[in-house]
Amino acid sequence: MQSNAATVEEYLAGLPDARREIVSRVRDTVNAHLPEGYVEQIDWGMISWVVPLEEYPDTYNGKPLVYAALASQKNHLSVYLMGLYSDGPEESWFREQYTERGLRLDMGKSCVRFKSLDEVPLDVLGGAIEKIPVGEYIARYELARASRR
Repeated sequence: MQSNAATVEEYLAGLPDARREIVSRVRDTVNAHLPEGYVEQIDWGMISWVVPLEEYPDTYNGKPLVYAALASQKNHLSVYLMGLYSDGPEESWFREQYTERGLRLDMGKSCVRFKSLDEVPLDVLGGAIEKIPVGEYIARYELARASRR
């Protein structure tokens, strides 16, 4: 369910109360752990944390490089952790954290799906967010692009 909201506040206001509470808690966690240099905005119809074009304009599509995103879908909520989709130890760490807590991880390549806060440990989410500074993320992005050429 993509939103037509222009701001994060509009996005949140358009959610049902129960969803707004969950999305707000996850958003607060991301913002509390976000490395310097990423900015929060609405992009792709969801709350996104990106490398601004002023910092890194050389993206394949001319849009800011997305580091993480948060969306309220029809049947679940999604956190997109693009940093986990790069070559690095963060994805295995993230999966291990779920296993250690006895939680079921519903994850695609970078998308973690959940229906309640009980299904997403906020400390693990925060840990994943804070692991990759902007410069490292850009370097991984450039390496991935070079390998596809």
